[in-house]
Amino acid sequence: MAVNGLEFEKPIIELEKRIKELKAFASTENIDFSDEIKILEKKVVESKKRAHRNLTAWQRMQIARHPDRPYTLDYINALTKNFIELRGDRAFADDQAIIGGFASFQDKTVMVIGHQKGRNTKENITRNFGMPHPEGYRKMLRLMKMAEKFSIPVIAFIDTPGAYPGIGAEERGQAEAIARNLKEMAHLQVPMIVVITGEGGSGGALAIGLGNKVFMLENAVYFVCTPEACGAILWKDRTKAPEAAKALCITASDLKKFEIIDTIIPEPVGGAHRNPNKTAENIKNTLKTCLIELAKLSPEEIINQRYEKYRKMGKFLEK
Repeated sequence: MAVNGLEFEKPIIELEKRIKELKAFASTENIDFSDEIKILEKKVVESKKRAHRNLTAWQRMQIARHPDRPYTLDYINALTKNFIELRGDRAFADDQAIIGGFASFQDKTVMVIGHQKGRNTKENITRNFGMPHPEGYRKMLRLMKMAEKFSIPVIAFIDTPGAYPGIGAEERGQAEAIARNLKEMAHLQVPMIVVITGEGGSGGALAIGLGNKVFMLENAVYFVCTPEACGAILWKDRTKAPEAAKALCITASDLKKFEIIDTIIPEPVGGAHRNPNKTAENIKNTLKTCLIELAKLSPEEIINQRYEKYRKMGKFLEK
């Protein structure tokens, strides 16, 4: 699979291009370049490890936004069987920036929900670039309450720059829809497991992310506002995004240290888009263990565990 390269990956892309050219030339001219190819392939592996060993917050942001990165539907197809998508909020419309439905995971019925971006311009317009309207959040609430009715656990995949900030969304109650979801998720009587797979943007992410367990892919990011918006607010300059990304502490390692998330799910070297199947396997193993653990809890214990988890977040001093 051809993979789009990021700015800091250019030397690696050049090496991979050189390997491809050598293989093509060797094939057409019947010349043995196997030794040279092995040396270059070793260099590629070493370069990848070196480049991705100490990534900055901004570089991880770029990986989280990579156009080839797996999206919610990719994970649903890789991890579950018999997915039945359920549409509409029963009030206004069906928001395709957010999807959900019943599926079978490890022979158990689950409700899977998540943000969905598009792969091209047409799809992104349909999916609104993964930015939900209020009807999207109301659809999710409907599905979560349905899962509760049938005692089915909920698995949520987060990948959004944030809730859509347009006039129409505000007129239809964007803030109220997010607030209501937060209120109802706090009292949900079934296990709620959250996986941040790409961008976790502000209330737009949290509106489906109040989980008993919150996991985060190694190169995913979770933020109160995008680094570009932060740069524009603090420095009146969107090009300050790299500095803002560092100051915001948006990476998985930052959030694990602050106890905002429970576990970091490892990605293949280079990011999830380099090996989607391996990434899905890592997610599957984490979800499998978590579901077994949460299945032991009663509905009251599930609510209490979720409550205690969020009450422990943050530190403050009183004078």
